[in-house]
Amino acid sequence: MNISLNNFNAIVCGSTQGIGKACALELASLGAEVILVARDEKKLQAVVNELPSSAGQQHRYIVADFSSPETLKSAVHQFLRSYNKPVHILVNNTGGPAAGKISEAAEAQFLAAFDAHLIGNHIMAMAVIPGMKSAGYGRIINIISTSVKAPLPNLGVSNTIRAAVANWSKTMANELGEFNITVNNVLPGATKTERLTGIISNNAAKNNSSEDVIAQKMIAEIPMKRFGDITELNGAVQFLCSDAASFITGIVLPIDGGFSSFSGV
Repeated sequence: MNISLNNFNAIVCGSTQGIGKACALELASLGAEVILVARDEKKLQAVVNELPSSAGQQHRYIVADFSSPETLKSAVHQFLRSYNKPVHILVNNTGGPAAGKISEAAEAQFLAAFDAHLIGNHIMAMAVIPGMKSAGYGRIINIISTSVKAPLPNLGVSNTIRAAVANWSKTMANELGEFNITVNNVLPGATKTERLTGIISNNAAKNNSSEDVIAQKMIAEIPMKRFGDITELNGAVQFLCSDAASFITGIVLPIDGGFSSFSGV
C-alpha cells in the first residue's frame, strides 16, 4: 500500500523525542506539512530541521506546555489564526505521569495528569475540529498505553488517566463520524523510549533489584520476547491518518508484541 499525505497538514504533540518525534518524521516523509508541539524551543528547532520536505512542505512548531492548559490553548489558537489553513491530522501524544502505586498518589498528581492528558487533548481537538469539518477530512489519533486494556503494575495515576482519555476518544468518535473525522487510539506496549527507561529504573529501585533483571522480567511477559521499537508504531499511525482508514473509528489498537493477548486483557 502506497500512502501519500501530500497537501495534508498535521499537528504532532510531544514531538521532540520518542514516539512523537518518530510520528512527525514519518508523516513528513509521506508528504504532510508537520506542526510540532512541545515546550522546549531549542529541541523543536532541531527536530523541524530534521523533517523531510521533499513535497515542498514548510514545517513549523508551537512552543507550549501541556501542564498549563490555558497557556497551551492560547498558543495553539494564536498559531492557527496566523496559519490560516486547516489541520487534517492531529496526533495527541503526551509524556506519561510518573510511575508509582495508586495508593501512594496525592490528589494533585491526578489533577496534574488530567490537565496534561485529557484537558490537553481536548484543547488540541477543539482547536482543529472546525478546520477538519470545513475540509471534510479529519484524523485524530491518541497515543495512549496498553494500560487501557488492563491496569499495569506501579502505574496508578497513568492507568487512571489513560482510561479516561480512551473513553473521551471513543465519545469523540461517535460525535464526529458524520463529518468524515475519525478518532482512534494507538496503545504502545513496552517500547524503547525514555519513558520505558524510567519505568524500569523506578521498578528496580522499589524492588531492590537491577534494571537488567526488571527488563528481562518484562520481556518474558511479551510473546515476541523483546521490547518494541518506536518505528514499529509508524505503520499503524500512517495508516490511520490516511484515506485507507476512512471507515475505521473509535478503535483501540495495541502495538505490544502480543502482550495484551498473552496476559488475557
